[in-house]
Amino acid sequence: MIPEKKYREIKTKTLEILEKASIAISKNEIATMEITDLGLGRPEIIGIQIIVYVNNDRYCAKEIILLPGQTCPEHRHGPLAPDNPGKMETFRCRWGQVYLMVPGKPTAKMKAKIPEFRKEYFTVFKEIVLSPGDQYTVPPNTLHWFQAGNQGAVISEFSSPSFDEMDIFTDPLIIRKS
Repeated sequence: MIPEKKYREIKTKTLEILEKASIAISKNEIATMEITDLGLGRPEIIGIQIIVYVNNDRYCAKEIILLPGQTCPEHRHGPLAPDNPGKMETFRCRWGQVYLMVPGKPTAKMKAKIPEFRKEYFTVFKEIVLSPGDQYTVPPNTLHWFQAGNQGAVISEFSSPSFDEMDIFTDPLIIRKS
């Protein structure tokens, strides 16, 4: 759980990034924005801020906001049923820069910096650099993690239905709530 003072600080910084990115959001979206440290207690390093526009049985649309250098840790969206291979998601960078890591040949000179205090739980290192207007689709059940560049980042996510509480994280200490 993030202490109240830290929570307010992260929310203020998140709203500043959205303003710089010219992303308009409603008062209700501000009130329902998810701000999480994923149970690790260091939200500026490993954490994520999410605004869900829609999430129903057919599709999902979200805004993901990352502070400068903030990392969403390695995870995958596993099968949900015999006929459902898991969430497929497309990330589209709206503002800032995003370093998205996926399976494949490791990038020799990554821009992303692996968080030292949990580095053993990062295992995929093929870096896809997303700048505004760039997008990348992550197939179901594929390990991935991402990090904002030095300005922070805003990413629009379009996906099949999202069940965040069912994400499978490489790090066993991560706590993911819906």
